[in-house]
Amino acid sequence: MSDNKLIRLKTISEFHKLRGLPAPKHPLISVINFEDMTDNTRIGKQSLLFDFYLISVKRDMDHKYRYGQQDYDFDEGVMFCMAPHQVLSVIREEQGKNPSGWMLMIHPDFLYDSPMATSIKRYEFFDYAVHEALFLSEDEELKMQQIIENIKQEYQGNIDRFSQNIIISLLETLFNYSHRFYQRQFITRKKASHQFLEKLEIFLDKYFEDRDIMQSGLPTVQLLSEQLNMSSQYMRSLLKSLTGHTPQQIIHEKVIEKAKEKLSTTELTISEIGYKLGFEHSQSFNKLFKAKTNMTPLGFRKSFKRINSI
Repeated sequence: MSDNKLIRLKTISEFHKLRGLPAPKHPLISVINFEDMTDNTRIGKQSLLFDFYLISVKRDMDHKYRYGQQDYDFDEGVMFCMAPHQVLSVIREEQGKNPSGWMLMIHPDFLYDSPMATSIKRYEFFDYAVHEALFLSEDEELKMQQIIENIKQEYQGNIDRFSQNIIISLLETLFNYSHRFYQRQFITRKKASHQFLEKLEIFLDKYFEDRDIMQSGLPTVQLLSEQLNMSSQYMRSLLKSLTGHTPQQIIHEKVIEKAKEKLSTTELTISEIGYKLGFEHSQSFNKLFKAKTNMTPLGFRKSFKRINSI
């Protein structure tokens, strides 16, 4: 399997077959241990597209994962999640042993006719990139393992009318713990967080200094995530945790900062300043400025001049 042909896995049964596992006990949900899989990932690259949700905790990996144009390898226990229709590439440079850990697969049909069918979409970590994995402590990993074992026991037992609700309740607990642990990771990685905010500030300053904003437009959330090498969802979560603001609010704050600069240090008209900051119509610029400062641009300029004349 080294020709890198994209393999689409529509069902959990197809994944079991691909990895040399027995047919799943339940067609729509399955927990597997990596040690049980047949190691048929040959040297080279294999790209997989899943039509179901995937959550895994791995350790002791001897191969890399690729997301976008970057490769990542992990030396310790990590957890990452994927939503349906995402592509994961596995790169193996030499034949080796399987990692340890587990994988939970959930087909969207399992969640049908339950609140989880829509609420699962609010868990942003399903859209994080592979290199934005969650690094678990031993206690955290143990807690997740306990929940996984309960899920496994429930669907492997006698399925009855209570089974789906019980499993969905366990899934919600698993997802809420994942969300908590990600928030912990945002806080504990202070150095990386500081560097992220610094890079964001430098990029936005340079963007407004070097570009014709009317031609290139205001920076977008997608552009920021590309420049900072992270998924837009991870960036949104990280910014919300560190600053309480969304990426769009950060962009608007930078627009207001630059507007105040020009209002206080130049003789440009309000329309000219708005145009230089990417607003084709001055009314839109006035509206944003007032929403953020409770003052009109003209009112700010007059108040600034009054302060300086005292």
